Amino acid sequence: MKDSLSYILNHLGEERSKYFNAVSPPIIQTSNFVFDSFDQFRNAIANEDRSHIYTRGNNPTVQILRKKVAALEKTEDALAFASGSGAIAAAVMTFIRSGDHVVCVDNPYSWTKTLFNMVLPKFGVSVTYVDGRSLSNIESAIRPQTKILYLESPNTATFALQDLNECAKLAKKHEIMTMIDNSYCSPIYQNPSDYGIDLVLHSGTKYLNGHSDVVCGFVCGSHAHVKQIFQFATMTMGNILGPAEAALVLRGLRTLDLRVHRSHMTTLEVVAYLKSHPAVDSVLYPWDESFAQFELAKQQMKGAGGLFSIILDTDNREKIEQFCEALNTFLFAVSWGGHESLILPFCSLLDIPGHPDPEVPVNLIRFYIGLEDADYLIQDLKQAFEATFPSLS
Repeated sequence: MKDSLSYILNHLGEERSKYFNAVSPPIIQTSNFVFDSFDQFRNAIANEDRSHIYTRGNNPTVQILRKKVAALEKTEDALAFASGSGAIAAAVMTFIRSGDHVVCVDNPYSWTKTLFNMVLPKFGVSVTYVDGRSLSNIESAIRPQTKILYLESPNTATFALQDLNECAKLAKKHEIMTMIDNSYCSPIYQNPSDYGIDLVLHSGTKYLNGHSDVVCGFVCGSHAHVKQIFQFATMTMGNILGPAEAALVLRGLRTLDLRVHRSHMTTLEVVAYLKSHPAVDSVLYPWDESFAQFELAKQQMKGAGGLFSIILDTDNREKIEQFCEALNTFLFAVSWGGHESLILPFCSLLDIPGHPDPEVPVNLIRFYIGLEDADYLIQDLKQAFEATFPSLS
Protein backbone atom coordinates (compact mmCIF):
# COMPACT_ATOMS: atom_id res chain seq x y z
CA MET A 1 0.00 0.00 0.00
CA LYS A 2 2.80 2.42 0.90
CA ASP A 3 4.50 1.89 -2.46
CA SER A 4 1.30 2.67 -4.37
CA LEU A 5 1.21 5.72 -6.60
CA SER A 6 -1.79 7.15 -4.73
CA TYR A 7 0.02 6.93 -1.40
CA ILE A 8 3.23 8.47 -2.74
CA LEU A 9 1.52 11.43 -4.41
CA ASN A 10 -0.92 12.19 -1.61
CA HIS A 11 0.60 11.10 1.69
CA LEU A 12 4.25 10.00 1.67
CA GLY A 13 6.46 12.24 3.81
CA GLU A 14 3.57 14.35 5.05
CA GLU A 15 3.60 14.22 8.85
CA ARG A 16 0.52 16.40 9.27
CA SER A 17 0.40 16.11 13.06
CA LYS A 18 3.64 18.12 13.17
CA TYR A 19 2.07 21.09 11.43
CA PHE A 20 -1.40 21.58 12.89
CA ASN A 21 -2.93 18.75 10.79
CA ALA A 22 -2.83 20.97 7.71
CA VAL A 23 -3.70 19.07 4.53
CA SER A 24 -0.94 20.78 2.54
CA PRO A 25 2.60 20.93 3.94
CA PRO A 26 3.67 24.38 5.13
CA ILE A 27 6.40 26.38 3.46
CA ILE A 28 9.20 26.41 6.02
CA GLN A 29 10.64 29.71 4.85
CA THR A 30 13.75 29.88 6.98
CA SER A 31 17.46 29.89 6.31
CA ASN A 32 18.52 28.69 9.74
CA PHE A 33 17.52 26.15 12.43
CA VAL A 34 18.28 26.25 16.16
CA PHE A 35 19.02 23.49 18.68
CA ASP A 36 18.19 22.95 22.34
CA SER A 37 21.53 21.52 23.37
CA PHE A 38 25.19 21.17 22.51
CA ASP A 39 24.76 17.44 21.82
CA GLN A 40 21.82 17.99 19.44
CA PHE A 41 23.80 20.62 17.58
CA ARG A 42 26.90 18.45 17.29
CA ASN A 43 24.92 15.38 16.16
CA ALA A 44 23.11 17.39 13.48
CA ILE A 45 26.37 18.72 12.07
CA ALA A 46 27.78 15.19 11.95
CA ASN A 47 24.76 14.05 9.93
CA GLU A 48 23.98 17.12 7.86
CA ASP A 49 22.59 15.12 4.93
CA ARG A 50 19.74 13.99 7.21
CA SER A 51 19.41 16.98 9.57
CA HIS A 52 17.93 20.46 9.40
CA ILE A 53 20.73 22.94 10.11
CA TYR A 54 20.77 25.37 7.22
CA THR A 55 18.40 25.44 4.23
CA ARG A 56 21.32 25.27 1.78
CA GLY A 57 21.52 21.63 2.86
CA ASN A 58 18.12 20.42 4.05
CA ASN A 59 14.76 22.13 4.40
CA PRO A 60 11.63 20.37 5.71
CA THR A 61 9.41 21.39 2.78
CA VAL A 62 12.04 20.36 0.24
CA GLN A 63 12.61 17.10 2.12
CA ILE A 64 8.98 16.05 1.67
CA LEU A 65 9.36 16.61 -2.06
CA ARG A 66 12.62 14.65 -2.15
CA LYS A 67 10.96 11.66 -0.49
CA LYS A 68 8.13 11.66 -3.02
CA VAL A 69 10.36 11.96 -6.09
CA ALA A 70 12.67 9.20 -4.84
CA ALA A 71 9.69 6.91 -4.24
CA LEU A 72 8.27 7.69 -7.68
CA GLU A 73 11.57 6.65 -9.25
CA LYS A 74 11.88 3.59 -6.95
CA THR A 75 15.22 4.79 -5.59
CA GLU A 76 16.44 5.17 -2.03
CA ASP A 77 16.91 8.93 -2.08
CA ALA A 78 16.73 12.06 -4.18
CA LEU A 79 18.07 15.60 -4.22
CA ALA A 80 16.30 18.71 -5.48
CA PHE A 81 18.06 21.44 -7.45
CA ALA A 82 17.24 24.85 -8.84
CA SER A 83 17.10 23.53 -12.42
CA GLY A 84 17.34 20.36 -14.46
CA SER A 85 20.68 21.42 -15.91
CA GLY A 86 21.89 22.08 -12.37
CA ALA A 87 20.90 18.56 -11.34
CA ILE A 88 22.71 17.08 -14.34
CA ALA A 89 25.87 19.11 -13.71
CA ALA A 90 25.87 18.21 -10.00
CA ALA A 91 25.56 14.49 -10.73
CA VAL A 92 28.17 14.39 -13.47
CA MET A 93 30.76 16.56 -11.74
CA THR A 94 30.53 14.62 -8.47
CA PHE A 95 31.74 11.40 -10.06
CA ILE A 96 34.50 12.51 -12.45
CA ARG A 97 37.99 13.93 -12.13
CA SER A 98 40.69 15.17 -14.49
CA GLY A 99 41.67 12.54 -17.06
CA ASP A 100 38.31 10.75 -16.96
CA HIS A 101 36.16 9.99 -19.99
CA VAL A 102 32.39 10.07 -20.53
CA VAL A 103 30.34 8.21 -23.13
CA CYS A 104 27.16 10.11 -24.00
CA VAL A 105 24.39 9.36 -26.48
CA ASP A 106 23.94 11.58 -29.52
CA ASN A 107 21.75 14.69 -29.40
CA PRO A 108 21.32 15.09 -25.64
CA TYR A 109 19.59 18.09 -24.12
CA SER A 110 21.39 21.23 -25.31
CA TRP A 111 22.69 22.31 -21.90
CA THR A 112 23.92 18.80 -21.18
CA LYS A 113 25.92 19.07 -24.37
CA THR A 114 27.23 22.45 -23.26
CA LEU A 115 28.39 20.87 -19.99
CA PHE A 116 30.19 18.13 -21.89
CA ASN A 117 31.61 20.31 -24.67
CA MET A 118 32.44 23.57 -22.90
CA VAL A 119 32.79 22.95 -19.16
CA LEU A 120 34.28 19.50 -18.64
CA PRO A 121 37.15 19.87 -21.14
CA LYS A 122 38.43 22.79 -19.02
CA PHE A 123 39.08 20.24 -16.28
CA GLY A 124 40.65 17.57 -18.46
CA VAL A 125 37.54 15.43 -18.99
CA SER A 126 36.79 14.09 -22.49
CA VAL A 127 33.48 12.99 -24.00
CA THR A 128 32.59 10.65 -26.87
CA TYR A 129 29.12 10.83 -28.45
CA VAL A 130 27.57 7.68 -29.87
CA ASP A 131 24.40 6.51 -31.54
CA GLY A 132 22.98 4.77 -28.48
CA ARG A 133 20.42 2.82 -30.46
CA SER A 134 23.16 0.23 -30.96
CA LEU A 135 24.79 -1.29 -27.89
CA SER A 136 27.89 -2.11 -29.93
CA ASN A 137 28.40 1.62 -30.59
CA ILE A 138 28.43 2.25 -26.86
CA GLU A 139 30.76 -0.64 -26.14
CA SER A 140 33.20 0.46 -28.84
CA ALA A 141 33.44 3.92 -27.28
CA ILE A 142 34.37 2.68 -23.79
CA ARG A 143 37.97 3.30 -22.71
CA PRO A 144 39.87 2.38 -19.56
CA GLN A 145 39.31 5.98 -18.42
CA THR A 146 35.52 5.87 -18.96
CA LYS A 147 33.68 6.63 -15.73
CA ILE A 148 30.16 7.59 -16.84
CA LEU A 149 27.72 6.30 -19.44
CA TYR A 150 25.21 9.11 -19.95
CA LEU A 151 21.83 8.16 -21.43
CA GLU A 152 18.74 10.05 -22.55
CA SER A 153 15.99 7.63 -23.48
CA PRO A 154 14.04 8.86 -25.32
CA ASN A 155 15.87 12.04 -26.23
CA THR A 156 13.78 15.15 -26.75
CA ALA A 157 14.02 15.79 -30.49
CA THR A 158 14.07 12.55 -32.47
CA PHE A 159 13.25 10.32 -29.43
CA ALA A 160 16.00 7.79 -29.96
CA LEU A 161 15.96 5.08 -27.26
CA GLN A 162 18.65 3.00 -25.62
CA ASP A 163 18.14 -0.52 -24.27
CA LEU A 164 18.38 0.33 -20.58
CA ASN A 165 18.75 -3.22 -19.34
CA GLU A 166 21.62 -3.99 -21.71
CA CYS A 167 23.28 -0.62 -21.07
CA ALA A 168 23.24 -1.25 -17.32
CA LYS A 169 24.74 -4.73 -17.77
CA LEU A 170 27.48 -3.37 -20.04
CA ALA A 171 28.31 -0.55 -17.62
CA LYS A 172 28.52 -2.88 -14.64
CA LYS A 173 30.84 -5.15 -16.61
CA HIS A 174 33.21 -2.22 -17.10
CA GLU A 175 32.57 -0.68 -13.64
CA ILE A 176 31.06 2.45 -15.16
CA MET A 177 28.36 4.58 -13.54
CA THR A 178 25.14 4.97 -15.54
CA MET A 179 23.05 8.16 -15.57
CA ILE A 180 19.87 8.88 -17.48
CA ASP A 181 17.77 11.95 -18.14
CA ASN A 182 14.26 10.56 -17.62
CA SER A 183 12.40 13.85 -18.15
CA TYR A 184 10.64 12.66 -21.31
CA CYS A 185 8.81 9.75 -19.71
CA SER A 186 8.47 10.99 -16.14
CA PRO A 187 8.37 8.33 -13.41
CA ILE A 188 4.83 7.52 -14.51
CA TYR A 189 5.95 5.94 -17.79
CA GLN A 190 9.50 4.74 -17.07
CA ASN A 191 11.57 3.76 -14.04
CA PRO A 192 15.20 3.29 -15.16
CA SER A 193 16.21 1.96 -11.73
CA ASP A 194 14.15 -1.15 -12.56
CA TYR A 195 16.77 -1.90 -15.22
CA GLY A 196 19.81 -1.21 -13.07
CA ILE A 197 20.55 2.42 -13.98
CA ASP A 198 22.47 4.11 -11.15
CA LEU A 199 21.26 7.72 -11.25
CA VAL A 200 17.97 9.02 -12.65
CA LEU A 201 17.86 12.72 -13.52
CA HIS A 202 14.91 15.02 -14.16
CA SER A 203 14.09 18.46 -15.30
CA GLY A 204 11.29 18.77 -12.76
CA THR A 205 10.24 21.92 -14.62
CA LYS A 206 8.46 19.59 -17.02
CA TYR A 207 5.91 16.97 -15.94
CA LEU A 208 6.81 16.79 -12.24
CA ASN A 209 5.79 20.39 -11.60
CA GLY A 210 3.47 20.56 -14.58
CA HIS A 211 2.28 24.16 -14.28
CA SER A 212 5.02 26.10 -16.12
CA ASP A 213 5.77 28.22 -13.06
CA VAL A 214 8.79 26.55 -11.39
CA VAL A 215 12.25 25.70 -12.69
CA CYS A 216 13.73 22.71 -10.82
CA GLY A 217 15.68 19.49 -11.19
CA PHE A 218 16.18 16.17 -9.40
CA VAL A 219 18.78 13.45 -9.00
CA CYS A 220 17.50 10.06 -7.79
CA GLY A 221 19.67 7.14 -6.67
CA SER A 222 21.06 5.16 -3.78
CA HIS A 223 21.67 6.71 -0.35
CA ALA A 224 25.41 6.38 -0.93
CA HIS A 225 25.41 8.14 -4.31
CA VAL A 226 23.03 10.86 -3.18
CA LYS A 227 25.15 11.53 -0.07
CA GLN A 228 28.22 12.00 -2.27
CA ILE A 229 26.38 14.50 -4.47
CA PHE A 230 25.01 16.27 -1.39
CA GLN A 231 28.43 16.68 0.15
CA PHE A 232 30.17 17.72 -3.07
CA ALA A 233 27.67 19.62 -5.18
CA THR A 234 24.76 20.64 -2.97
CA MET A 235 26.73 21.98 -0.05
CA THR A 236 29.59 23.43 -2.10
CA MET A 237 27.81 24.85 -5.15
CA GLY A 238 24.56 25.76 -3.39
CA ASN A 239 22.38 25.08 -6.44
CA ILE A 240 19.33 24.40 -4.27
CA LEU A 241 15.57 24.45 -4.69
CA GLY A 242 13.89 26.86 -2.28
CA PRO A 243 10.99 25.87 0.00
CA ALA A 244 8.43 28.07 -1.78
CA GLU A 245 9.25 26.44 -5.12
CA ALA A 246 9.22 22.99 -3.49
CA ALA A 247 5.68 23.65 -2.25
CA LEU A 248 4.56 24.48 -5.78
CA VAL A 249 6.08 21.25 -7.10
CA LEU A 250 4.33 19.30 -4.32
CA ARG A 251 1.10 20.82 -5.56
CA GLY A 252 1.98 19.76 -9.10
CA LEU A 253 2.71 16.17 -8.09
CA ARG A 254 -0.86 15.70 -6.83
CA THR A 255 -2.09 15.55 -10.42
CA LEU A 256 1.01 14.07 -12.09
CA ASP A 257 -0.61 10.78 -13.01
CA LEU A 258 -3.77 12.46 -14.32
CA ARG A 259 -1.88 15.04 -16.37
CA VAL A 260 0.60 12.65 -17.99
CA HIS A 261 -2.12 10.17 -18.95
CA ARG A 262 -4.36 12.93 -20.31
CA SER A 263 -1.53 14.30 -22.43
CA HIS A 264 -0.68 10.81 -23.69
CA MET A 265 -4.25 9.95 -24.72
CA THR A 266 -4.75 13.25 -26.52
CA THR A 267 -1.41 12.85 -28.29
CA LEU A 268 -2.48 9.51 -29.73
CA GLU A 269 -5.42 11.24 -31.46
CA VAL A 270 -3.33 14.17 -32.68
CA VAL A 271 -0.61 11.86 -34.01
CA ALA A 272 -3.19 9.78 -35.88
CA TYR A 273 -4.47 12.92 -37.59
CA LEU A 274 -0.99 14.16 -38.50
CA LYS A 275 0.08 10.80 -39.94
CA SER A 276 -2.83 10.98 -42.38
CA HIS A 277 -2.06 14.47 -43.66
CA PRO A 278 -0.22 14.71 -47.01
CA ALA A 279 1.82 17.70 -45.84
CA VAL A 280 3.46 15.57 -43.15
CA ASP A 281 6.33 13.35 -44.30
CA SER A 282 6.56 11.43 -41.01
CA VAL A 283 5.79 11.53 -37.31
CA LEU A 284 8.35 10.63 -34.65
CA TYR A 285 6.60 9.31 -31.56
CA PRO A 286 7.83 6.30 -29.55
CA TRP A 287 4.31 5.04 -28.89
CA ASP A 288 3.37 4.88 -32.56
CA GLU A 289 3.71 1.60 -34.47
CA SER A 290 5.64 3.33 -37.26
CA PHE A 291 8.40 4.39 -34.87
CA ALA A 292 11.60 2.43 -35.57
CA GLN A 293 12.10 1.46 -31.91
CA PHE A 294 8.44 0.89 -31.05
CA GLU A 295 9.05 -2.62 -29.69
CA LEU A 296 11.79 -1.40 -27.36
CA ALA A 297 9.55 1.46 -26.23
CA LYS A 298 6.81 -0.99 -25.28
CA GLN A 299 9.37 -3.15 -23.47
CA GLN A 300 10.75 -0.49 -21.12
CA MET A 301 8.13 2.28 -21.15
CA LYS A 302 4.48 2.32 -20.09
CA GLY A 303 3.55 5.23 -22.35
CA ALA A 304 5.08 8.26 -24.02
CA GLY A 305 3.27 11.36 -22.85
CA GLY A 306 2.77 14.41 -25.04
CA LEU A 307 6.08 15.10 -26.76
CA PHE A 308 6.60 14.16 -30.42
CA SER A 309 7.99 15.60 -33.64
CA ILE A 310 6.81 15.83 -37.22
CA ILE A 311 8.85 16.21 -40.37
CA LEU A 312 7.00 18.37 -42.86
CA ASP A 313 7.06 17.38 -46.51
CA THR A 314 9.04 20.50 -47.41
CA ASP A 315 12.44 21.92 -46.51
CA ASN A 316 11.39 25.44 -47.50
CA ARG A 317 12.03 27.46 -44.34
CA GLU A 318 9.52 30.14 -45.33
CA LYS A 319 6.79 27.49 -45.68
CA ILE A 320 7.72 25.95 -42.33
CA GLU A 321 7.60 29.36 -40.68
CA GLN A 322 4.26 30.14 -42.37
CA PHE A 323 2.74 26.92 -41.06
CA CYS A 324 3.92 27.57 -37.53
CA GLU A 325 2.72 31.17 -37.61
CA ALA A 326 -0.71 30.00 -38.78
CA LEU A 327 -1.24 27.95 -35.62
CA ASN A 328 -3.35 29.78 -33.06
CA THR A 329 -3.53 27.32 -30.17
CA PHE A 330 0.03 25.99 -30.16
CA LEU A 331 2.46 28.43 -28.56
CA PHE A 332 6.08 29.02 -29.60
CA ALA A 333 8.14 27.90 -26.61
CA VAL A 334 10.83 25.58 -25.32
CA SER A 335 10.23 23.12 -22.47
CA TRP A 336 7.07 21.04 -22.05
CA GLY A 337 4.97 19.33 -19.40
CA GLY A 338 2.53 22.13 -18.59
CA HIS A 339 -1.14 22.62 -19.39
CA GLU A 340 -0.39 24.47 -22.63
CA SER A 341 0.37 22.91 -26.02
CA LEU A 342 3.61 24.05 -27.64
CA ILE A 343 5.68 23.96 -30.82
CA LEU A 344 9.43 24.20 -31.31
CA PRO A 345 10.37 24.46 -35.00
CA PHE A 346 14.05 23.54 -35.04
CA CYS A 347 14.73 25.74 -38.06
CA SER A 348 14.14 28.70 -35.71
CA LEU A 349 17.42 27.71 -34.01
CA LEU A 350 19.50 27.83 -37.19
CA ASP A 351 22.13 30.47 -37.96
CA ILE A 352 22.06 32.14 -34.53
CA PRO A 353 25.48 33.64 -33.73
CA GLY A 354 27.14 31.88 -30.83
CA HIS A 355 24.72 28.94 -30.96
CA PRO A 356 25.49 25.67 -32.74
CA ASP A 357 22.90 24.54 -35.28
CA PRO A 358 20.73 21.63 -34.08
CA GLU A 359 21.65 18.24 -35.54
CA VAL A 360 18.16 17.47 -36.82
CA PRO A 361 16.41 17.97 -40.17
CA VAL A 362 15.50 21.55 -41.01
CA ASN A 363 11.83 20.54 -41.40
CA LEU A 364 11.51 18.94 -37.97
CA ILE A 365 8.95 20.55 -35.66
CA ARG A 366 8.61 19.36 -32.08
CA PHE A 367 5.14 19.39 -30.56
CA TYR A 368 4.02 19.13 -26.96
CA ILE A 369 0.38 18.29 -26.28
CA GLY A 370 -0.98 19.85 -23.11
CA LEU A 371 -4.37 19.44 -21.48
CA GLU A 372 -6.61 20.80 -24.25
CA ASP A 373 -9.14 18.55 -26.00
CA ALA A 374 -7.91 16.63 -29.04
CA ASP A 375 -10.60 18.06 -31.35
CA TYR A 376 -9.67 21.59 -30.35
CA LEU A 377 -6.02 21.02 -31.26
CA ILE A 378 -6.78 19.13 -34.46
CA GLN A 379 -9.01 21.94 -35.71
CA ASP A 380 -6.15 24.35 -35.20
CA LEU A 381 -3.76 22.09 -37.11
CA LYS A 382 -6.30 21.68 -39.89
CA GLN A 383 -6.73 25.40 -40.47
CA ALA A 384 -2.95 25.94 -40.39
CA PHE A 385 -2.44 23.24 -43.04
CA GLU A 386 -5.18 24.77 -45.20
CA ALA A 387 -3.59 28.20 -44.93
CA THR A 388 -0.10 26.97 -45.74
CA PHE A 389 -0.66 24.03 -48.12
CA PRO A 390 -4.02 24.81 -49.79
CA SER A 391 -3.41 22.41 -52.67
CA LEU A 392 -3.05 19.49 -50.22
CA SER A 393 -6.09 20.22 -48.08
